[in-house]
Amino acid sequence: MKEFDDQVVLITGAKGGLGTSVTRAFLAKGAMVAGSSKSIQDSDFANPHFAGIPADLTVAESARELVEAAMGRFGKIDALVHVMGGFAGGAPIPETGDDTWDLMMNLNLRAAFNVLRAVIPPMRQARRGRIVAISSRQAVEPAANLCAYNTSKAALVALIRTAALENQDAGITANTILPGTMNTEANRKASPDADPSKWVQTEHVASLTAFLVSEAGGEITGAAIPVYGSDF
Repeated sequence: MKEFDDQVVLITGAKGGLGTSVTRAFLAKGAMVAGSSKSIQDSDFANPHFAGIPADLTVAESARELVEAAMGRFGKIDALVHVMGGFAGGAPIPETGDDTWDLMMNLNLRAAFNVLRAVIPPMRQARRGRIVAISSRQAVEPAANLCAYNTSKAALVALIRTAALENQDAGITANTILPGTMNTEANRKASPDADPSKWVQTEHVASLTAFLVSEAGGEITGAAIPVYGSDF
């Protein structure tokens, strides 16, 4: 018997650089996984316990439909792992346009808000749930010229902390992980001269995520956990 047999995990951003590692980790541990991104299908992960459900989480109705579809497919949702997010910036505050600000708030904050509104009610009804969201080191250690990204990721930490406070009475935990630069294909292309072995490895973040969802992780809630790699 595997650790997450009979557990249903909803993973947003399931096909991304980190999301792929997270999805594979939960499938390997026996979970049934509802994986979401804008474009995804069952065949993206060759596992009978995987269901790909397309959704645009920046739209509230799409988030509700995602949760309904996952419940319809598997009958319940034991955990939400919110990996979805985005990165944009590169200019100081006076030169940051509304388009960049709105994009970061939509991808990194509104999407989380929408999916939380949809998934918390069934978790409260079940009197149990795990919520893990991927924020960023920049949420607590802002970098220059990334005001929209920094702010959206900091707000995500506050949102998840609020979810922890509001739902501890129902046996629901909620935590964020704060990775530094991760060893993904996109980051390797963006920094070809860097040493990615010193960055945060996606499979290590996936393992931490699985621990927070596990029974042992049930004693941790409201935390923002730094994972900075060896080059910090």
